[in-house]
Amino acid sequence: MKITLITVGKLKEKYWQDAIAEYSKRLSRYCKLEMVQVQDEKTPDGASLALEQQIKEREGERILEKLRPDTFVIALAIKGQMLDSEELAEKIEKLGVRGVSQIAFVIGGSLGLSDAVLSRADYQLSFSRMTFPHQLMRVVLLEQIYRSFRIINKEPYHK
Repeated sequence: MKITLITVGKLKEKYWQDAIAEYSKRLSRYCKLEMVQVQDEKTPDGASLALEQQIKEREGERILEKLRPDTFVIALAIKGQMLDSEELAEKIEKLGVRGVSQIAFVIGGSLGLSDAVLSRADYQLSFSRMTFPHQLMRVVLLEQIYRSFRIINKEPYHK
């Protein structure tokens, strides 16, 4: 199975890069992992709602360009479905059984995802109703994907 993370913006801090490298290494025995970063838009302080919408749309266009038509898309969205680790593992496993060979997880920038990206998503996943920095969500998501593969393969994992 191929797992792609499509994210907005670059990771500048070494500690985020190190954490992602560690989970990428761990995941390499379970799947082919691809990390795709699209350019973010700078949001000026005090930006109007209209400007924020335009920024999300521009970032969304960049995300949509990276998605293949046959890819199952899971968008991280506050209003998405909340799953526990076992349920996420079951979802990934069932997709594989159905013949889905490519899953793309999409994490938006600081303003979230555009309506076009949310519409393209086959599933919306929420980790919490809280807002998290998108850099941190990359690490949390990779950890949960890794945990999912451990569960799928009936290997021990920390509960």
